[in-house]
Amino acid sequence: MTLAEAGPARRRPTTPAVRPASSSADVEHARTCVGCRRRGSRSELLRVVASAEGDEVLVDERRRLPGRGAWLHHSTACLDRAEKRRALPRALRRPGPLDTSGVRSHLEPPTGAVASTTTDENGSNS
Repeated sequence: MTLAEAGPARRRPTTPAVRPASSSADVEHARTCVGCRRRGSRSELLRVVASAEGDEVLVDERRRLPGRGAWLHHSTACLDRAEKRRALPRALRRPGPLDTSGVRSHLEPPTGAVASTTTDENGSNS
């Protein structure tokens, strides 16, 4: 039997699947932390990139630096996990170890920081 004798081929319906209406501004794409491997939105994570020389990791606060980026939660625990797993060189596609001291200093609170005191309307610290 030839193809012409078999009749028309069965095709899938051409109507698109029904999707909820949303604009691209409403959608926040998820990123994955290279330290803990949990997903989060861009606003929850910190983007880091390798320097032009390729031996240092830089914090990209504005998320505009060129190059391949990796994402971390704003905690030193995630940075520690990423260093232990050697995830940053792999995510940034750089050979060898990378200097993460700049990222660590960004994540750690400044030493000797004075806690702010609150005052009531009378100026009292009670």
